[in-house]
Amino acid sequence: MSVLDKAIASSVTVIPRPIVKRISGRYIAGERVEEMIEKIRELNREGCVATVDVLGEGAKDRSDAAETLRRYKEVLDALDEHGLSSGISVKLTALGLTLDGGLCRANLEEIVEYAAGKGRFVRVDMEDSPYTSATLDLVLGVHEHHENVGAVIQAYMRRSLADVERLTREGVSVRLCKGIYDEPRAVAFKDFDTVRGNYVLLLEELFRGGVYVGIATHDGYLVWHALRLIHQMKVPKDRYEFQTLLGVDEELRTILVGSGHKLRVYVPFGEDWYEYSTRRLKENPKIARYVAGDVIGSILGTIKRDGSKKK
Repeated sequence: MSVLDKAIASSVTVIPRPIVKRISGRYIAGERVEEMIEKIRELNREGCVATVDVLGEGAKDRSDAAETLRRYKEVLDALDEHGLSSGISVKLTALGLTLDGGLCRANLEEIVEYAAGKGRFVRVDMEDSPYTSATLDLVLGVHEHHENVGAVIQAYMRRSLADVERLTREGVSVRLCKGIYDEPRAVAFKDFDTVRGNYVLLLEELFRGGVYVGIATHDGYLVWHALRLIHQMKVPKDRYEFQTLLGVDEELRTILVGSGHKLRVYVPFGEDWYEYSTRRLKENPKIARYVAGDVIGSILGTIKRDGSKKK
């Protein structure tokens, strides 16, 4: 990321909320279930499947966690009602992980059981490093009784190779991504090329371990290496899928679907769109530059209109 990109990305918190909302419409499927359903219907027509993330993390109390559970059941009911191809993705802090481990496990088991009854898969998102061990322990514990639950591994974490070995031994499906949180060097690789190299290593281990893999990346270099490994290791198409974020690199999405690969789109929606949007803008300098240009254009437009009025 260039110095300019860093400066733009760090300034997103001062961007007016209306502009953030307008731009975020590209990668958030609205605030209401009806909007989310329409977006997934559109993705299904394009040959993609989806996974739904109800925005929000860090439940403040038990009622917050209960509300998250209720909303996910509402999502699963809506997916069933409309016959859409989609699973769900959940964050354990939203289910009460920071409040009580037992409460979180009970909530996770309840939503996994509910999803199983509808033939749906639950992906447990990975959050920042203080929650890594607890998240994997909970996923592995629930997986003993419910196979429709899987984990996420972040390639920039130094511990990830050991975690992959543990998950593959137990036959747990894994989504592999680079990682998005700002972690200390003691726990995460900081060098861009090292993270890429570790991603390829982990992906090869996952393929060798025989579990179902979600290849979550927009990085063309990593996509190429994934295709190379699939070819060289003769990985069958029912053992993997590519995964992308809603609104990001739709051309790559089209290319992969057109080449006959299964592709899942991560579809976030909900009332907590602003917090999610500002975090994504910080992470993605291309979007941040777009927003910055929009802000500047809006300011110049206002100045021009005001100047015309004065004449």
